[in-house]
This record gives sequence, structure tokens and C-alpha cells, in this order.
Amino acid sequence: MTMEAALIIAGAIVLVGVVLYIHHRLTYSRAADLPADNLPADAAAPAEDSDSQCCGMHITCERDSLLSALSDKIVYYDDEELDAFAGREADDYTGQEIEQFRDVMLTLLPEDIAGWARSIQLRDITLPQAVRDELIMIVSEARALKSHA
Repeated sequence: MTMEAALIIAGAIVLVGVVLYIHHRLTYSRAADLPADNLPADAAAPAEDSDSQCCGMHITCERDSLLSALSDKIVYYDDEELDAFAGREADDYTGQEIEQFRDVMLTLLPEDIAGWARSIQLRDITLPQAVRDELIMIVSEARALKSHA
């Protein structure tokens, strides 16, 4: 009887995890697909002028500050091999190629990540969606740590 109970509890935990994962993915993908004017007021507050810094608390601010070409200088972060992916779409990558992007990103110094994202865009390389989401999360966490320090 105890083995059956343990299996039932384990199954329930897995089921709840799957439901939460699906809910998170659906909620996140809907928020990412909305145009800025359809986002909630607290999520769509772009920087008011070019001199103000992004607080890291808004979706559009994160995407605009990381992925807009703030400078036109291409800087390589020991990632020349990624140039082979220029012109590809975000959903055209294999699992191994996504890992290649992730490996480069995770070896960067925290202060180099935003510059790397700008460099990638200037090189006409579209990041895989999973890596792009992780990049935005890493930068927002770094900004949160910086603002609390």
C-alpha cells in the first residue's frame, strides 16, 4: 500500500509540474508576442529619453536596450564561429547549435553580455529564442543586483 501511495504522490507532483510549465510557457509567449501598446501599463514603459538608463523592470525596455544597435561597431567576444549563423531565423536552429550560442553566452563576463547582444545583432545573427530569453533574464538579474548594491 505504501508503494502505491508513493507512486500516486509522485504522479501528482509530475502532473502539477507539467501543468505549471505549460501555463508558464503560454503566459510568457503571449506576453512576448504582444505589441508594446497592448502590454500592461507597468510592462511597457520605454525609456523617456536617450540619456536615461533602463531600470530593467519592463519587457520593452529590456528588449529595446539589449537588441537595438546602440553603436555600429562590431566587437567579437571570441565568438567568430557564430558568424556562420548569419541570416538564419530564430526557430531554424538545432539543439546542438542552440547549445553553441548558450556556451558562448555563459562564458561572457557579466559586463560584456549587453555588448555581445548588440554585436550579434549587428552581425545579422538572430539568437535562438531560448537563448534570447535567457539573455534577457541574465541582464535583468544583473541589473537587479546592481540596483540593490
